[in-house]
Amino acid sequence: MIGKIISPIRVAALLPCVLFAQTAPRFGLADVHTRPPNTILAMRWGFSQGRYEIRNATMVDLIRTAWNVSADSVTGGPEWLETDRFDVVASAPAGTSKEALRAMLRALLKERFHLVAHEGTRDVPAFALTASKKFQLAQSEGSEESGCRLAPGSYYTNTLAFTCRNMTMTAFAGILPKMRGAADYLFNYAVVDRTALEGGWDFNVKWSLRVATPKAPVPAEPVSLFDAFEKQLGLKLELVKIAMPAIVVESGDEHPTPNSSEMAAKFPPPPMEFEVAEIKPVDPKTPDFGAHIKIERGGRVDIAMSLRNLIQEAWGDFPSDRIAGGPKFIETARFTVVAKAPATDLSSDGAVFNGIDIDSMRAMLKKLITDRFGLEAHLEDRPVSGYALVAAKPKLHKAEPGHRPSCREGPGADGKDPRISNPIASRLVTCRNVTLDQFAAELTIIDGGDPHRMPMVENAAGIEGRYDITINFSPGAVVSALTPSNPNNDAASEPNGAIPLFEALDRQLGLKLEARKVMAPVLVIDHVNEMPTEN
Repeated sequence: MIGKIISPIRVAALLPCVLFAQTAPRFGLADVHTRPPNTILAMRWGFSQGRYEIRNATMVDLIRTAWNVSADSVTGGPEWLETDRFDVVASAPAGTSKEALRAMLRALLKERFHLVAHEGTRDVPAFALTASKKFQLAQSEGSEESGCRLAPGSYYTNTLAFTCRNMTMTAFAGILPKMRGAADYLFNYAVVDRTALEGGWDFNVKWSLRVATPKAPVPAEPVSLFDAFEKQLGLKLELVKIAMPAIVVESGDEHPTPNSSEMAAKFPPPPMEFEVAEIKPVDPKTPDFGAHIKIERGGRVDIAMSLRNLIQEAWGDFPSDRIAGGPKFIETARFTVVAKAPATDLSSDGAVFNGIDIDSMRAMLKKLITDRFGLEAHLEDRPVSGYALVAAKPKLHKAEPGHRPSCREGPGADGKDPRISNPIASRLVTCRNVTLDQFAAELTIIDGGDPHRMPMVENAAGIEGRYDITINFSPGAVVSALTPSNPNNDAASEPNGAIPLFEALDRQLGLKLEARKVMAPVLVIDHVNEMPTEN
């Protein structure tokens, strides 16, 4: 839910300027359409052989891509910027640079969504690197190659030793968040150089992993990154706020202008059916069945699982406890599926396996098992086991106006990050300008009491209005590992730093989760054949 800070773009002067050049380069043709709901909430993109694709992107995704900023740096605008998703497929000359593609995307957003935005800044957390009067660095002679190297043999240990030579403090601050073991201390915050030290420096530094490597010796006296800097180098890392470039959305249309007939012919919808597919039953007595899904380069899909799990996967990894009906054999009948899916050679980011996105594969699988097994199923709301969010002694802060409703990983308005002092409670979720209905929905998808899936949560607090909410807790898997006798995480945590979600809600927000039946979509299997039709 949080994006990493990307290199800043030019910041506007005191007066905002509209961010669309009159002579901006444009795509040759471009197809833009709203994407139906799907299960993988991640954007993917690629550019190859003159074809530029962005799939499953929110407007925030499109804006951050067009201006090369983080998602947190997109401010203002209505709620749909976070929720609606779009596909963009366009043509551009092969070899077009990334910056030119961004300019084309900016022009497209102006033309098709009538997007109006301007440059600004926003304050974000960062670590400031400062030097004490007794800093312990040696001025470099400048003859060695600049860089920091991990000592041989320490990669798989719990104590990391680095040798840094001819490093400027600005360069060191830039690479520090990417050095092994540093991100667990810095939580992907940027580091800025405020040492006022000029030139290159030679130094050695070692610190302990915050999350220990299994089967490696744990140091008797672990040294944190912060202590290592202060005691070994005479440097300090202090959490501060810095101004970063932001894109401020003024207005835009929720629905893009319609595609032309030429665009529709040039960019038909992607096929939602395997080119070829073979389904084979597996002998129930076969040992070590090895259920799996493999998606290989070139579009080959290899699946082995029970019929029930095939249905569950085809409906978007549907929760198994919310699949109802169907004969008993769906649990025991097992099959292998070997299929060929249409694939592209686009490089891609996000939820993609070798050019085939999971949602497309699932749509193809759904079509296959519906046709071959005569599957008939429907969704309906039914009462299921879940939780109700109720008020105990609410400690909620009214929302500051002007913020787009959203939830992200990171600190609230006060900038405090309790994860730094208590890494076991490694989740810090901040929701801004949300209703308790929206917050309850967020609790359904964040890692809570169950390390695999949080049951449905409905809002029964009876509290109206919008709030800014920050909650710090430990992932369910961590709590379960530290307190195995308390799998439901509904009691006070042991003094090990773990904060179960249930406890965090109660102590930090004055809210509670009560187990009860809630209404949720259930997949009802009306009919399915035990064996598929012939290949």
